[in-house]
Amino acid sequence: MKLRGRVLPLMAASAIAIGGLAACGGGEDPTDNSESTLDLEAELTASGASFPDAYYQVVIEKFADVAPGVVVNYEATGSGTGKEQFSQNLTDFAGTDSLVGDDDGVKADSFFYVPTVAAPITVSYNLPDVEALQLSADTIAGIFQAEITTWDDPAIAEDNPDAELPSTAITVAHRSDGSGTTTNFTTYLDDASEDWKLGAGDTVEWPASTQGGEKNTGVAQIIQQTEGAIGYVDLADAKASDLAFASVKNSAGNYIEPSIEGTTAALEGAEINDDLSYNPLNADGDEAYPISAPTYLLVRASYDDANTAKAVTAFIEYLLTDGQDLAAEVDFAPLPESLREKALAQLDKVKS
Repeated sequence: MKLRGRVLPLMAASAIAIGGLAACGGGEDPTDNSESTLDLEAELTASGASFPDAYYQVVIEKFADVAPGVVVNYEATGSGTGKEQFSQNLTDFAGTDSLVGDDDGVKADSFFYVPTVAAPITVSYNLPDVEALQLSADTIAGIFQAEITTWDDPAIAEDNPDAELPSTAITVAHRSDGSGTTTNFTTYLDDASEDWKLGAGDTVEWPASTQGGEKNTGVAQIIQQTEGAIGYVDLADAKASDLAFASVKNSAGNYIEPSIEGTTAALEGAEINDDLSYNPLNADGDEAYPISAPTYLLVRASYDDANTAKAVTAFIEYLLTDGQDLAAEVDFAPLPESLREKALAQLDKVKS
Protein backbone atom coordinates (compact mmCIF):
# COMPACT_ATOMS: atom_id res chain seq x y z
CA MET A 1 0.00 0.00 0.00
CA LYS A 2 1.49 3.31 -1.12
CA LEU A 3 -0.61 5.84 0.76
CA ARG A 4 1.31 8.99 1.55
CA GLY A 5 2.42 10.15 4.95
CA ARG A 6 -0.60 12.47 5.09
CA VAL A 7 -2.94 9.57 5.81
CA LEU A 8 -0.72 7.58 8.14
CA PRO A 9 -2.33 9.21 11.19
CA LEU A 10 -5.65 7.77 10.03
CA MET A 11 -4.37 4.33 11.01
CA ALA A 12 -4.83 5.37 14.63
CA ALA A 13 -7.94 7.47 14.29
CA SER A 14 -8.83 7.18 17.97
CA ALA A 15 -5.77 9.27 18.80
CA ILE A 16 -6.71 12.08 16.44
CA ALA A 17 -8.94 15.09 16.80
CA ILE A 18 -8.88 16.97 13.53
CA GLY A 19 -10.36 20.39 12.99
CA GLY A 20 -9.29 20.41 9.34
CA LEU A 21 -7.67 17.85 7.12
CA ALA A 22 -5.26 20.47 5.82
CA ALA A 23 -3.52 20.20 9.17
CA CYS A 24 -2.50 16.65 8.25
CA GLY A 25 -0.74 17.73 5.06
CA GLY A 26 2.96 17.94 4.37
CA GLY A 27 4.06 14.66 5.97
CA GLU A 28 6.98 12.66 4.58
CA ASP A 29 6.17 9.76 2.29
CA PRO A 30 6.31 6.47 4.20
CA THR A 31 9.26 4.22 3.50
CA ASP A 32 7.38 1.09 4.51
CA ASN A 33 4.88 0.11 1.83
CA SER A 34 3.86 -3.16 3.46
CA GLU A 35 0.18 -3.96 3.69
CA SER A 36 -1.63 -2.38 6.63
CA THR A 37 -5.15 -1.27 7.35
CA LEU A 38 -6.72 2.08 8.07
CA ASP A 39 -8.62 2.32 11.33
CA LEU A 40 -11.69 4.05 9.94
CA GLU A 41 -15.42 3.43 10.26
CA ALA A 42 -17.63 5.10 7.66
CA GLU A 43 -20.20 4.49 4.95
CA LEU A 44 -19.73 6.70 1.91
CA THR A 45 -22.36 7.37 -0.73
CA ALA A 46 -21.46 8.53 -4.22
CA SER A 47 -23.05 8.60 -7.66
CA GLY A 48 -22.36 9.84 -11.15
CA ALA A 49 -20.57 8.91 -14.33
CA SER A 50 -21.09 5.40 -15.70
CA PHE A 51 -18.03 5.83 -17.96
CA PRO A 52 -15.50 5.01 -15.16
CA ASP A 53 -17.78 2.68 -13.19
CA ALA A 54 -15.88 -0.51 -14.04
CA TYR A 55 -12.68 1.06 -12.71
CA TYR A 56 -14.27 2.48 -9.56
CA GLN A 57 -15.87 -0.85 -8.66
CA VAL A 58 -12.52 -2.66 -8.89
CA VAL A 59 -10.85 -0.02 -6.72
CA ILE A 60 -13.70 -0.12 -4.18
CA GLU A 61 -13.30 -3.90 -3.89
CA LYS A 62 -9.54 -3.63 -3.29
CA PHE A 63 -9.89 -0.68 -0.90
CA ALA A 64 -12.02 -2.88 1.35
CA ASP A 65 -8.84 -4.84 2.16
CA VAL A 66 -7.07 -1.63 3.19
CA ALA A 67 -9.95 -0.04 5.09
CA PRO A 68 -12.36 -2.83 6.04
CA GLY A 69 -14.39 -0.44 8.18
CA VAL A 70 -15.21 1.84 5.22
CA VAL A 71 -18.10 0.97 2.91
CA VAL A 72 -18.02 2.86 -0.40
CA ASN A 73 -21.23 2.84 -2.43
CA TYR A 74 -20.87 4.24 -5.96
CA GLU A 75 -23.98 4.22 -8.17
CA ALA A 76 -23.46 4.77 -11.89
CA THR A 77 -26.34 7.17 -12.51
CA GLY A 78 -24.69 9.25 -15.25
CA SER A 79 -22.76 12.48 -14.83
CA GLY A 80 -25.84 14.72 -14.91
CA THR A 81 -27.60 12.93 -12.06
CA GLY A 82 -24.34 12.66 -10.16
CA LYS A 83 -23.82 16.43 -10.24
CA GLU A 84 -27.45 17.02 -9.28
CA GLN A 85 -27.32 14.70 -6.28
CA PHE A 86 -23.99 16.19 -5.21
CA SER A 87 -25.49 19.70 -5.34
CA GLN A 88 -28.36 18.52 -3.12
CA ASN A 89 -25.92 17.10 -0.54
CA LEU A 90 -27.24 13.59 -1.14
CA THR A 91 -23.77 12.17 -1.76
CA ASP A 92 -20.31 12.51 -0.24
CA PHE A 93 -18.58 12.79 -3.62
CA ALA A 94 -19.62 12.48 -7.27
CA GLY A 95 -18.26 11.16 -10.53
CA THR A 96 -18.42 13.19 -13.71
CA ASP A 97 -16.89 13.14 -17.17
CA SER A 98 -18.01 16.71 -17.86
CA LEU A 99 -17.29 19.95 -16.03
CA VAL A 100 -19.75 21.59 -13.68
CA GLY A 101 -21.95 24.11 -15.46
CA ASP A 102 -24.05 27.05 -14.31
CA ASP A 103 -27.21 24.91 -14.42
CA ASP A 104 -25.84 22.09 -12.26
CA GLY A 105 -26.52 23.86 -8.96
CA VAL A 106 -23.01 23.30 -7.58
CA LYS A 107 -21.39 26.42 -6.14
CA ALA A 108 -18.04 27.16 -7.73
CA ASP A 109 -16.13 27.40 -4.43
CA SER A 110 -17.75 24.35 -2.81
CA PHE A 111 -15.82 21.56 -4.52
CA PHE A 112 -12.58 20.44 -6.15
CA TYR A 113 -12.03 18.44 -9.32
CA VAL A 114 -9.92 15.34 -8.77
CA PRO A 115 -8.98 13.66 -12.07
CA THR A 116 -8.81 9.88 -11.73
CA VAL A 117 -8.23 8.02 -15.03
CA ALA A 118 -8.93 8.46 -18.75
CA ALA A 119 -10.27 6.11 -21.40
CA PRO A 120 -11.28 5.97 -25.04
CA ILE A 121 -14.86 6.47 -26.16
CA THR A 122 -15.42 3.91 -28.88
CA VAL A 123 -17.57 4.31 -31.95
CA SER A 124 -19.08 0.84 -31.74
CA TYR A 125 -21.18 -0.79 -34.45
CA ASN A 126 -23.04 -3.96 -35.43
CA LEU A 127 -22.17 -5.12 -38.94
CA PRO A 128 -21.57 -8.89 -38.88
CA ASP A 129 -19.74 -9.00 -42.21
CA VAL A 130 -17.49 -5.96 -41.63
CA GLU A 131 -14.59 -6.87 -39.38
CA ALA A 132 -12.71 -3.57 -39.52
CA LEU A 133 -14.11 -0.10 -40.00
CA GLN A 134 -12.43 3.29 -40.31
CA LEU A 135 -14.25 6.57 -39.73
CA SER A 136 -13.25 10.23 -39.97
CA ALA A 137 -14.77 12.98 -37.86
CA ASP A 138 -16.85 14.35 -40.75
CA THR A 139 -18.27 10.89 -41.49
CA ILE A 140 -19.11 10.31 -37.82
CA ALA A 141 -20.81 13.71 -37.73
CA GLY A 142 -22.90 12.84 -40.79
CA ILE A 143 -23.94 9.51 -39.30
CA PHE A 144 -24.96 10.85 -35.89
CA GLN A 145 -26.85 13.77 -37.46
CA ALA A 146 -28.79 11.20 -39.55
CA GLU A 147 -27.50 12.72 -42.78
CA ILE A 148 -25.73 9.45 -43.65
CA THR A 149 -28.40 6.78 -43.36
CA THR A 150 -27.03 3.60 -45.00
CA TRP A 151 -23.74 1.79 -44.54
CA ASP A 152 -22.82 1.92 -48.22
CA ASP A 153 -22.92 5.73 -48.26
CA PRO A 154 -20.08 7.24 -50.34
CA ALA A 155 -18.62 9.02 -47.29
CA ILE A 156 -18.21 5.73 -45.40
CA ALA A 157 -16.87 4.06 -48.55
CA GLU A 158 -14.26 6.81 -48.92
CA ASP A 159 -13.00 6.07 -45.39
CA ASN A 160 -13.01 2.34 -46.17
CA PRO A 161 -11.85 1.82 -49.77
CA ASP A 162 -11.17 -1.90 -49.31
CA ALA A 163 -14.34 -2.81 -47.41
CA GLU A 164 -17.49 -4.40 -48.83
CA LEU A 165 -20.16 -2.26 -47.20
CA PRO A 166 -23.79 -3.42 -47.07
CA SER A 167 -26.81 -1.28 -47.91
CA THR A 168 -28.10 -1.87 -44.37
CA ALA A 169 -29.90 1.06 -42.78
CA ILE A 170 -28.01 2.81 -39.97
CA THR A 171 -29.55 2.97 -36.50
CA VAL A 172 -27.90 5.61 -34.32
CA ALA A 173 -27.77 4.89 -30.58
CA HIS A 174 -27.00 7.62 -28.04
CA ARG A 175 -27.34 8.33 -24.34
CA SER A 176 -30.84 9.19 -23.14
CA ASP A 177 -29.62 10.48 -19.76
CA GLY A 178 -27.47 13.51 -19.02
CA SER A 179 -24.01 12.16 -19.68
CA GLY A 180 -20.41 13.29 -19.59
CA THR A 181 -19.72 10.66 -22.23
CA THR A 182 -22.11 12.60 -24.48
CA THR A 183 -20.32 15.84 -23.61
CA ASN A 184 -16.93 14.42 -24.56
CA PHE A 185 -18.18 12.71 -27.72
CA THR A 186 -20.01 15.81 -28.97
CA THR A 187 -17.17 18.12 -27.90
CA TYR A 188 -14.83 16.01 -30.03
CA LEU A 189 -17.15 16.34 -33.04
CA ASP A 190 -17.63 20.06 -32.42
CA ASP A 191 -13.85 20.50 -32.51
CA ALA A 192 -12.87 18.00 -35.19
CA SER A 193 -15.67 18.40 -37.76
CA GLU A 194 -16.88 21.59 -39.40
CA ASP A 195 -19.99 19.64 -40.42
CA TRP A 196 -21.20 19.08 -36.85
CA LYS A 197 -24.33 21.13 -36.08
CA LEU A 198 -25.74 19.72 -32.82
CA GLY A 199 -23.39 21.46 -30.39
CA ALA A 200 -21.93 19.85 -27.28
CA GLY A 201 -23.21 19.06 -23.81
CA ASP A 202 -24.47 16.39 -21.42
CA THR A 203 -27.59 16.31 -23.61
CA VAL A 204 -28.12 17.43 -27.22
CA GLU A 205 -31.13 17.42 -29.55
CA TRP A 206 -30.60 14.19 -31.44
CA PRO A 207 -32.55 13.54 -34.66
CA ALA A 208 -35.95 11.91 -34.14
CA SER A 209 -34.84 8.76 -35.99
CA THR A 210 -32.18 7.93 -33.39
CA GLN A 211 -32.56 5.72 -30.31
CA GLY A 212 -31.59 6.57 -26.72
CA GLY A 213 -30.24 4.18 -24.10
CA GLU A 214 -29.61 4.81 -20.42
CA LYS A 215 -25.93 4.80 -19.43
CA ASN A 216 -23.14 3.29 -21.50
CA THR A 217 -24.60 -0.16 -20.95
CA GLY A 218 -27.93 0.90 -22.44
CA VAL A 219 -26.28 2.22 -25.61
CA ALA A 220 -24.21 -0.96 -25.85
CA GLN A 221 -27.36 -3.04 -25.58
CA ILE A 222 -29.04 -1.22 -28.47
CA ILE A 223 -25.99 -1.78 -30.66
CA GLN A 224 -25.71 -5.41 -29.64
CA GLN A 225 -29.34 -6.15 -30.45
CA THR A 226 -29.70 -4.12 -33.67
CA GLU A 227 -27.94 -5.02 -36.91
CA GLY A 228 -26.74 -1.83 -38.56
CA ALA A 229 -26.59 0.08 -35.27
CA ILE A 230 -23.80 2.46 -34.25
CA GLY A 231 -23.22 4.36 -31.03
CA TYR A 232 -20.62 5.77 -28.64
CA VAL A 233 -19.60 3.57 -25.69
CA ASP A 234 -16.64 3.50 -23.32
CA LEU A 235 -14.06 0.83 -24.11
CA ALA A 236 -14.75 -1.28 -21.01
CA ASP A 237 -18.47 -1.60 -21.75
CA ALA A 238 -17.85 -2.11 -25.48
CA LYS A 239 -15.56 -5.03 -24.69
CA ALA A 240 -17.92 -6.42 -22.07
CA SER A 241 -20.69 -6.45 -24.70
CA ASP A 242 -18.36 -7.95 -27.33
CA LEU A 243 -18.93 -5.01 -29.69
CA ALA A 244 -16.88 -4.17 -32.76
CA PHE A 245 -15.51 -0.63 -32.81
CA ALA A 246 -14.05 1.61 -35.47
CA SER A 247 -10.60 3.08 -35.85
CA VAL A 248 -11.00 6.86 -35.84
CA LYS A 249 -8.95 9.31 -37.88
CA ASN A 250 -6.87 11.54 -35.61
CA SER A 251 -5.55 15.06 -36.13
CA ALA A 252 -2.36 13.65 -37.69
CA GLY A 253 -4.44 11.86 -40.34
CA ASN A 254 -3.95 8.35 -38.94
CA TYR A 255 -6.75 5.89 -38.21
CA ILE A 256 -6.25 4.79 -34.60
CA GLU A 257 -8.04 1.96 -32.82
CA PRO A 258 -9.33 2.82 -29.33
CA SER A 259 -6.85 1.53 -26.77
CA ILE A 260 -5.09 2.38 -23.54
CA GLU A 261 -1.93 3.17 -25.51
CA GLY A 262 -3.81 5.59 -27.77
CA THR A 263 -5.37 7.29 -24.75
CA THR A 264 -2.01 7.59 -23.01
CA ALA A 265 -0.62 9.22 -26.15
CA ALA A 266 -3.50 11.70 -26.11
CA LEU A 267 -2.87 12.56 -22.44
CA GLU A 268 0.75 13.47 -23.13
CA GLY A 269 -0.17 16.62 -25.01
CA ALA A 270 -3.09 17.75 -22.86
CA GLU A 271 -2.85 21.14 -21.14
CA ILE A 272 -3.79 21.05 -17.45
CA ASN A 273 -5.90 23.94 -16.14
CA ASP A 274 -5.46 25.41 -12.67
CA ASP A 275 -8.52 23.53 -11.40
CA LEU A 276 -7.04 20.27 -12.81
CA SER A 277 -9.56 19.98 -15.61
CA TYR A 278 -8.02 19.14 -18.98
CA ASN A 279 -8.99 18.23 -22.53
CA PRO A 280 -7.28 15.35 -24.38
CA LEU A 281 -9.89 15.27 -27.17
CA ASN A 282 -8.57 15.49 -30.74
CA ALA A 283 -5.07 15.75 -29.28
CA ASP A 284 -1.95 16.08 -31.40
CA GLY A 285 0.28 13.06 -31.88
CA ASP A 286 0.65 10.34 -34.49
CA GLU A 287 -0.56 7.62 -32.12
CA ALA A 288 -3.17 9.60 -30.16
CA TYR A 289 -6.70 8.19 -30.17
CA PRO A 290 -8.83 11.27 -30.85
CA ILE A 291 -11.86 10.49 -28.64
CA SER A 292 -9.92 10.01 -25.39
CA ALA A 293 -11.92 11.32 -22.45
CA PRO A 294 -11.03 12.39 -18.90
CA THR A 295 -13.11 11.66 -15.84
CA TYR A 296 -13.18 13.31 -12.42
CA LEU A 297 -14.45 12.99 -8.90
CA LEU A 298 -16.09 16.04 -7.35
CA VAL A 299 -14.93 16.36 -3.74
CA ARG A 300 -16.36 18.86 -1.28
CA ALA A 301 -14.05 21.66 -0.23
CA SER A 302 -15.30 21.21 3.33
CA TYR A 303 -17.15 18.42 5.12
CA ASP A 304 -19.26 18.91 8.25
CA ASP A 305 -18.18 15.54 9.60
CA ALA A 306 -14.46 14.96 10.14
CA ASN A 307 -14.79 11.17 9.92
CA THR A 308 -16.49 11.43 6.52
CA ALA A 309 -13.76 13.77 5.32
CA LYS A 310 -11.05 11.35 6.43
CA ALA A 311 -12.75 8.41 4.75
CA VAL A 312 -13.36 10.28 1.47
CA THR A 313 -9.78 11.49 1.21
CA ALA A 314 -8.35 8.11 2.22
CA PHE A 315 -10.38 6.33 -0.47
CA ILE A 316 -9.49 8.80 -3.22
CA GLU A 317 -5.84 8.81 -2.18
CA TYR A 318 -5.84 5.03 -2.52
CA LEU A 319 -7.48 5.39 -5.94
CA LEU A 320 -4.68 7.74 -7.02
CA THR A 321 -1.86 5.54 -5.71
CA ASP A 322 -2.26 1.74 -5.57
CA GLY A 323 -5.53 2.04 -7.47
CA GLN A 324 -3.79 3.39 -10.56
CA ASP A 325 -2.12 0.00 -11.00
CA LEU A 326 -5.58 -1.51 -11.51
CA ALA A 327 -6.65 0.85 -14.30
CA ALA A 328 -5.30 -1.02 -17.32
CA GLU A 329 -6.89 -4.26 -16.13
CA VAL A 330 -10.33 -2.76 -16.88
CA ASP A 331 -9.32 -0.74 -19.99
CA PHE A 332 -8.56 2.63 -18.43
CA ALA A 333 -5.38 4.67 -18.73
CA PRO A 334 -3.74 5.77 -15.47
CA LEU A 335 -2.91 9.42 -15.02
CA PRO A 336 0.53 10.72 -15.98
CA GLU A 337 2.65 11.04 -12.84
CA SER A 338 2.70 14.84 -12.96
CA LEU A 339 -1.11 15.04 -13.05
CA ARG A 340 -1.48 12.36 -10.39
CA GLU A 341 0.72 14.36 -8.01
CA LYS A 342 -1.39 17.45 -8.61
CA ALA A 343 -4.54 15.42 -7.93
CA LEU A 344 -3.08 14.16 -4.66
CA ALA A 345 -2.19 17.73 -3.70
CA GLN A 346 -5.80 18.71 -4.41
CA LEU A 347 -6.88 16.45 -1.55
CA ASP A 348 -4.72 18.44 0.87
CA LYS A 349 -7.11 21.36 0.40
CA VAL A 350 -10.12 19.46 1.75
CA LYS A 351 -11.20 20.67 5.19
CA SER A 352 -13.61 19.52 7.84
